[in-house]
Amino acid sequence: MILQYTGLRCSDQGKHGNKIRLDDSTRLFLYQLVGTWGQLLFPKPWKEFRLWYDEHKAKGIKPILDGMVTTGWYKKMGERIWTPWFIKFIHSRAYFNIYTNFLHERALSTSHRDPGVNYGKTAGPDSHLLDGSSLDFNLLEMKPLTDLKRYDFCFRELIPQRIVKSKSELGSVLHFVQKHENIIIVSVFGVSESTVRNFLCHFERLNIRNYILLGHESELLYDLARRGHPVIYADQFLKTVKTFSSTASEGTTAELVKLVLAKFYIVKSCLELGYNPGLVDGNMLFVNGDPFMDSSLADDIFCGQSFEFFFIKGSSSAHKMWTSHIVPEAEAMVESLMNRGASSRDDISFVGIANKLLEQHGAKFKRAEKMSFVVNIGNNPTNASLGDGKRLLFWPADMNVNHVEKRLEELGFWIIDGDFSCKAVVCNGL
Repeated sequence: MILQYTGLRCSDQGKHGNKIRLDDSTRLFLYQLVGTWGQLLFPKPWKEFRLWYDEHKAKGIKPILDGMVTTGWYKKMGERIWTPWFIKFIHSRAYFNIYTNFLHERALSTSHRDPGVNYGKTAGPDSHLLDGSSLDFNLLEMKPLTDLKRYDFCFRELIPQRIVKSKSELGSVLHFVQKHENIIIVSVFGVSESTVRNFLCHFERLNIRNYILLGHESELLYDLARRGHPVIYADQFLKTVKTFSSTASEGTTAELVKLVLAKFYIVKSCLELGYNPGLVDGNMLFVNGDPFMDSSLADDIFCGQSFEFFFIKGSSSAHKMWTSHIVPEAEAMVESLMNRGASSRDDISFVGIANKLLEQHGAKFKRAEKMSFVVNIGNNPTNASLGDGKRLLFWPADMNVNHVEKRLEELGFWIIDGDFSCKAVVCNGL
């Protein structure tokens, strides 16, 4: 937390964001927007900001954050104002500011808006100074920070620390993130931090919010949960639904095995709850929308073969097949692969196992590779465009991270900066 404010400057908000609406009982709330008036600066984050500022200034980096009014101010006024620097810093760190809501335009400090840089002539006080005679509430009553509501630059409420560690927790989180009964499960295991954050920036740009991230407990997943992204800790979730026997319990191979089995159980849980689960890996991007909402997905099941892409429409028959056959047989197949010494993604993969089991049970499904809107950028020549109608692009899991970044930059799909932060705030016309 960085600042405590006495009033709001709505013009600093992300373009097309929500209007600031709070109930009359809310006295304090957390908001990412930061201005430079009427503030109480805390020493530790101020020092952090100054070090960040000095480092970026020395490298010639500008505080450009597309979608914010303050970026236009900076382009016009340059270094005469420092608000854009602070906004860029808070955006990259996903910090919040403490704001007051005393109602009736009351505040702990007042700007008289006298003539100067901001006003050509006196505009008068922007609020009424709070004093003892106007107190109609307990000024000293404060809730814990964890109980305060949080809002991003667009004044969308963010819910932090949605970390799923059990089947019961999964149901409550899915209830809030699902859209048209579709759930997107995004596996980030083995995906670089920069690629994951770039992936999420595209979700923000496309206004896709019906997703949950899947991986093993890590600092990255914890930070993403802090920023409001729902996550599943695969290893802890799996402990609540399965007891391991001879399957390896340590090492990279064991982590891969647990992740694959967790996917089968998560799909099972989604079907039980009546949702349509779609599963993707972090080594792909949605081009212009959610591909699981595409009208061409008329079939009940889609399954990739060369990349992790899976979708199944929820129904009683799908749930019965998945519960009675697919999940227990997937466990046995993984156990057999492990006993034969399999250890790579090619040997042990969710889609590889799902393909075989669906075929064995005569389930009708369509291969994702046959869809015209899918393109492998690893096979595309340098500087080649995606072509028309593409909805999904992916690359091999073993493709060099630097090559991935370069290729996505060429296509205009690398939209994070040097801080691994989105280059823009997108409010999606809220």
